[in-house]
Amino acid sequence: MDVVLSVEDVRCGYGSADIVKGVSFTVAAGEVLCVLGPNGVGKTTLFKSLLGFLPLRGGRVRVYGRDLADWGRREFARTVAYVPQAHTSPFPFRVADVVLMGRTPHLGVAASPGRADVLVAEQNMERLGITHLAGRSFGHISGGEQQMVLIARALTQEPALLVMDEPTSNLDLGNQARVLRRIRMLADAGLAIVMISHAPDHAFAVASTAALLRPDGTLQVGAPDDVLDQDGLSDAYGEDVLVVRATAPDGTIVRSCVPMM
Repeated sequence: MDVVLSVEDVRCGYGSADIVKGVSFTVAAGEVLCVLGPNGVGKTTLFKSLLGFLPLRGGRVRVYGRDLADWGRREFARTVAYVPQAHTSPFPFRVADVVLMGRTPHLGVAASPGRADVLVAEQNMERLGITHLAGRSFGHISGGEQQMVLIARALTQEPALLVMDEPTSNLDLGNQARVLRRIRMLADAGLAIVMISHAPDHAFAVASTAALLRPDGTLQVGAPDDVLDQDGLSDAYGEDVLVVRATAPDGTIVRSCVPMM
């Protein structure tokens, strides 16, 4: 598999302070890397550095073997797409218009989307099962639907790498399952995906690789079963947890993290 994202001994932070240090991992096409860790340890800081929003304090980030600094903004946006947490727009955009905004990196200065651009947007709405929302106002649909729209917008950029900031944040159980199912579907179709989550269960469900960011700013990376064990999770979060296993009706093994009360 082609390595899309390579992170090598990265240090990042603000001012003179390192918040995250010694971080290394790779993400290939078709893989999902899930970054977990307690609040305040630097997950968002790491993401800002991976996206070029925050200068690195050390190490290298490469996309398809090229240093982050060597990418132009428009070219980078055609290769890497960012999915923020769902939010309500103060402007009354239709869902179809929000998704079509993903074509911006492919348009010339002051150019308007053409029929080919609209077709890409329509295909991605169909891909995520939200075509029926096209004419609705983005601010008047549910949080789960908004998250699907933001994913469709990112896919309309036609990226190779999808970076997702807590894509299931504030969603109910059903909508979490729907979003996670789409994430797994997109990886199976060849996308490289990096996502933040607060739930080890989500990493167990969809991740090829788990990355546990600890309070000391270091990152443990490996297979979810190896990284997200009881001792590692208890140490990272400062609370005792239990990782339980069960057999699903189809015979697959499912795992879940449960706090000890």
